[in-house]
Amino acid sequence: MISSNETHKSVLLLGYGNPSRGDDGLGPALLEMIEEERALGRVADIFDALTDYQLQIEHALDMQKRQLVVFIDASLSATAPFDYSRLEPCRDNSYTTHAISPAALLTVYEQVCGEPLPDAYLLGISAYQFDLGTSITAQAGEHLGEARDFVRELLLQYS
Repeated sequence: MISSNETHKSVLLLGYGNPSRGDDGLGPALLEMIEEERALGRVADIFDALTDYQLQIEHALDMQKRQLVVFIDASLSATAPFDYSRLEPCRDNSYTTHAISPAALLTVYEQVCGEPLPDAYLLGISAYQFDLGTSITAQAGEHLGEARDFVRELLLQYS
């Protein structure tokens, strides 16, 4: 939870997935790339990057006081190289499970935080295999580079 004494950036990039499961690690890998871009001064320091294996109800608190939240995940259904779509709150079947969907997390945010929702989007990077102990596939790696370029441009819009 963000206390009144803590500072936070206007943009939250929330990448999730398991790096030990091939393309499932695309979300965390993208955050690593964007962090490198920030360290090299190629993107503005306007974002916090948060990574996890899966979304959980507690992540609603990480969204407080944000202008933009981008959920970043591997996707078997995304049109290559990636899909970028606006999210709206929606209570779904994941609402009461350990892992929660981005839309259901927005519903929790509305109920718990009592403040306006930030703009929220899902960046689904086209993925191919999720086998344990494998690396990101070459095709997904190409999509990852294109997603990095997209996020770099997106951050310029919010600078």
